[in-house]
Amino acid sequence: MQRTRIYLVRHGQVEGHEEKRYNGQADVALTELGRRQYRGLKERLDGESISAVYSSDLSRCLEGARPLAAGHGLEPVPEPRLRELHIGRWEGKTWKELQAAYPEEWQARLDDLVHHRVTGGESLLEMAERVRPAVNEIVTRHVGEEVLVVAHGGVNRVILLDAIGAPLDKMFHIEQGFGCLNVIDYFADGYRTVQLLNG
Repeated sequence: MQRTRIYLVRHGQVEGHEEKRYNGQADVALTELGRRQYRGLKERLDGESISAVYSSDLSRCLEGARPLAAGHGLEPVPEPRLRELHIGRWEGKTWKELQAAYPEEWQARLDDLVHHRVTGGESLLEMAERVRPAVNEIVTRHVGEEVLVVAHGGVNRVILLDAIGAPLDKMFHIEQGFGCLNVIDYFADGYRTVQLLNG
């Protein structure tokens, strides 16, 4: 049975990482370590037979996707549907700031991670509903091939949860470190296997 392999990468470390913060869809710069993480990924992936590269169109993903793609003679395809969760008026703020400024909304989100929508943003379910079709289209377009996808911690968790058949409320049961690599195999009968998680 034909296998389509997705190499799923989380972007490298970003500025402000030392404090828990919701960057959301705001553009934030990579740190020097973040750039080194991409260089390490390039070394790991240069020997693979990657035929296409897709990336969130946010700079912290595209900046790394370009050299990763270049190692295979490719250009990354920017895909806005792979952007991180839009967290509305919380974007750019630390968890500590949010707990102080929006205690009721903070608790409401904890109580219903899947459906709660921060003011001006989107819910996790809404994010999943834009990410899932993008991934399905990539897999359908590249049946039998190996494809690299560069995205975000939240997006990657959604993709991985779908691969193992777990519900969205298990979001934080999966870790996604900066610059990590996941490998998922998709088969024609709909079966999916996670070969590597947070590597």
